Amino acid sequence: MPMKQAEQILVIDDEAVMRHMLRLVLAKNGYRVRDAANGREALALLETARFRLILCDLKMPEMDGFAFIDAFCAAGHAGTLIMMSAYGSLESAVECMKRGAYDYISKPFQADEILLTLRKAEERLGLRDENLVLREELGREMGQLGVICASPSMRRILETVRQVAASNHPVLITGETGVGKEVIARALHGAGARAKSPFVALNCSALSAGILESELFGHAKGAFTGADRAREGLFAAADKGILFLDEIGELPLGLQPKLLRVLQEGEIRPVGETRTRKVDVQVLAATARDLREEVNAGRFREDLLYRLNLVEIRVPPLRERPEDIEPLANHFLRQAALRDRRPCPHIASEAMKVLEGYGWPGNVRELRNFMEKTMIFCRGARIAESDLPWETRRDDRRQDPSLDLKSAVERMEKEYIRKALEKAGGNRTGAAALLNISLRNLHYKLKEYQLP
Repeated sequence: MPMKQAEQILVIDDEAVMRHMLRLVLAKNGYRVRDAANGREALALLETARFRLILCDLKMPEMDGFAFIDAFCAAGHAGTLIMMSAYGSLESAVECMKRGAYDYISKPFQADEILLTLRKAEERLGLRDENLVLREELGREMGQLGVICASPSMRRILETVRQVAASNHPVLITGETGVGKEVIARALHGAGARAKSPFVALNCSALSAGILESELFGHAKGAFTGADRAREGLFAAADKGILFLDEIGELPLGLQPKLLRVLQEGEIRPVGETRTRKVDVQVLAATARDLREEVNAGRFREDLLYRLNLVEIRVPPLRERPEDIEPLANHFLRQAALRDRRPCPHIASEAMKVLEGYGWPGNVRELRNFMEKTMIFCRGARIAESDLPWETRRDDRRQDPSLDLKSAVERMEKEYIRKALEKAGGNRTGAAALLNISLRNLHYKLKEYQLP
């Protein structure tokens, strides 16, 4: 393994004795040190050299520490500033932080004190560097179409997306809840000629019929009680772009002819208006329902179905494409690590086998939720099988998911209590604090569930 390159530090202090002492202490502990007698000399050094760590005195002639911080930040230099002063006060420390310093240390200090402060700063820099790498990895993973997959079925879907994206025809995306239908819709948007135009999304099940009509087509002033001004709808907002209608099977029957007219004629009529308006919008629709069954039941218009599914893309459930579980799980972990500013743990092979053997009734959405939940309790560099949420480790759930809510809550409480006790090192007071419950409540649950 190659040795880590020694960190280079810039020491800025007008006292030669202090510079000499710091140089000896830091060099002894593996740092490469350069020094400057004042802020102006330091700024000149920064024009030709890069320092990730900078120790700077606050009280100096010519340019004091405050002025140096301001000039350093204004010049756009990269580095972590740690200020030092024998005239320390809370006010000056706060002012340094406001201006851009990372930390503040009062003179006189012990060698261990300055070394500990530098170690903390290095950990922060390391985490920042790892997050930058994670961000780059996520960008590469998402690729041009923004879809994480390894299975042949999903690769075929992406090929269809590339072929269909060039057209302006409606596309119907079908599949179970949570499979990623909106991800495919956004891939269609990103791969097509409308990529730089708006992508507007609406869940048709989220609004009542009256509000939904106004939301889609807009309304005139005074069209109904409370309409104190005219408002354009989502079709107008998506003009020249894409309107994604999720849960299209929930669209009320009364609105379906109006949607059909937009698809056929390319025009809308806001509520309360007599004139129509032309719009150029590509409609992408998604549903977890079988629309042919909905047609047979009289809940969906057959002519609208024919118009919507000129092209149909069926997204298979996650259980039918186990090859996608590993890349998706790792992707969600990296996202969570980046968001929480933490190093990203590695999934052990036995844990990955459990994930790949689980049925995932909630599909990709459930996998994302599980990986985020795992990150809450796993603080190490490795995710073992025991770190996974209880659902994935129950064989009976993989074959026959239980809908008994009481049993599910009990299992979840037991798992969280075990995790909290483990994290608190067996200390019940600490575990109760982690669980955000009283110690008395924890004792009751331990007795109820017969936990040690």
